[in-house]
Amino acid sequence: MKALVLSSPGTLQLSDIELAPLPVGCARVRMHAAALNRRDEWIVRGKYPRIQYPSVLGADGCGTVVEINAPDHRLLGQRVVINPNRGWGSDERAQSADYSILGMPSPGTFAEYLDVPLDRLHPAPPHLSDDEAAALPVVGMTAYRAVFVQGRLVPSDTVLVTGIGGGVALTALQFAHAAGAEPIAVTSGAEWKLERARSLGAQDGVLYTDPDWDQQLRHRLGGVDLVVDGTGGEPFNRLIALARPAARIVVYGATLGQIPMLDVHRLFWRQLRILGSTMGSDRDFAAMLAFVEQHRIVPVVDSVYPLAEYDRAFDRLRHQAQFGKVVLRINS
Repeated sequence: MKALVLSSPGTLQLSDIELAPLPVGCARVRMHAAALNRRDEWIVRGKYPRIQYPSVLGADGCGTVVEINAPDHRLLGQRVVINPNRGWGSDERAQSADYSILGMPSPGTFAEYLDVPLDRLHPAPPHLSDDEAAALPVVGMTAYRAVFVQGRLVPSDTVLVTGIGGGVALTALQFAHAAGAEPIAVTSGAEWKLERARSLGAQDGVLYTDPDWDQQLRHRLGGVDLVVDGTGGEPFNRLIALARPAARIVVYGATLGQIPMLDVHRLFWRQLRILGSTMGSDRDFAAMLAFVEQHRIVPVVDSVYPLAEYDRAFDRLRHQAQFGKVVLRINS
């Protein structure tokens, strides 16, 4: 089969790999589409812990089950999405020390076929195309945990989602909107992204390139009850300043790096809660799929490339010009 193999730092190549016998308890999935994540880019650039070579990357995917080596054959021939979790553990509060994500060290979705434990598979939401379903697992699970499990969203919350355009931020916006939260505000570096966000349910938006973006939001909203942030860095203290008493600030990433001189005074005086969040448990994944089906939410797909044009797909991700997920089409 064809697979996209990372053979050394910075070296990706489409290679022929022999299919091994299907292990007991596993299913073989003929992949239709797979989506890129920042994690894939970090691994390619060597900026990820414990990288193993060679590796087939990819944590997101949608395909059809073509073989099962287990007594339960109910998913045979079915279109599925793949839970990218490996070894979350029994504690819903946090992942175990043995936790890993599909696509390094275990082989990932950037291949024509993928063998995975049967319990990692779920029927794909029927209202989604292959490309849309492939775009869902990582961002859907991450956003669901950030918004509902850690953030404990209620419809009366005023919500701020930072850095709109990335997959998790967009999905968090869609989930909050579907749950009835209002108003929802977003930040971005481009006016056209703010306009697109409004079409997905945002009622307000500001350019974070404006020096007074936080003051604009304070003037219009008065403050926020829930922040979903993937940036960190210098702007984080502005998020603390925008937070109303007892607000929650959920952090799922830090694209801008460390936070200088955390505003501890406002943190304790307003009784704020800062909560870390990453990926999600198996329970979160199943609940996310049910929520997506109930509200017929459609992940935002920025662009689709054939597997053979993987370099263009990674360039699109690397230049941060996308709005939504970048998808690789594998088997039509």
